Amino acid sequence: MKTFDLEGKIRQEVGKKSAKIARATDNVPCVLYGNSENVHFTVTQGAVRKLIYTPDVFVVNLTIDGKKKKAIIKELQFHPVKDTLIHIDFFEITDKKPVAMDIPVKLTGLAEGVKAGGKLNLQLRTLRVKGIYTDLPETITLDVTDLVLGKSIRVGDIKLDNLEILSPKHAVVCQVKLTRAARPADEEIETEEGAAGEGTEGGEKTSEE
Repeated sequence: MKTFDLEGKIRQEVGKKSAKIARATDNVPCVLYGNSENVHFTVTQGAVRKLIYTPDVFVVNLTIDGKKKKAIIKELQFHPVKDTLIHIDFFEITDKKPVAMDIPVKLTGLAEGVKAGGKLNLQLRTLRVKGIYTDLPETITLDVTDLVLGKSIRVGDIKLDNLEILSPKHAVVCQVKLTRAARPADEEIETEEGAAGEGTEGGEKTSEE
């Protein structure tokens, strides 16, 4: 998995007033938890921009006043009106304890159903996965080459070494949907004839009345 280096400074005071002062100076209040004692600190808006505004997931190499920790982002809070980042919760990780993360899904290959005129839809862009952070992949890559019209890949179909998938097993990850272009010609003819027949019956009924 990708890593991201980030430096922070310990907050000497905590609370709403202290957080407001930090934000006014272009800093983001943060909390690191996961051990017995929570660590309150700040980072600059510029330092976390490439960490936050990306679809990628990272293991964060935190350095807080010289002390080094490994962590992942657990929660982000944004201003309800300005949509600016106002708080980050980090969770400390080790190579001994499993952690749960949302990993992006990537599709590869040209599905048989797409060749036949269908449309491939990615319905779950991330999967919730649990495992030791060193076993977590950057992406979960699914080969859709053999996926035919109307068929799908569900969470329960996916197997990952040394990892547990926490997303619901019945949930559809991707599917090749039938489009008008992919319908058999005889089905199209039947549909048109049925519509024409319904129109004739309707006309006869109107004339009798």
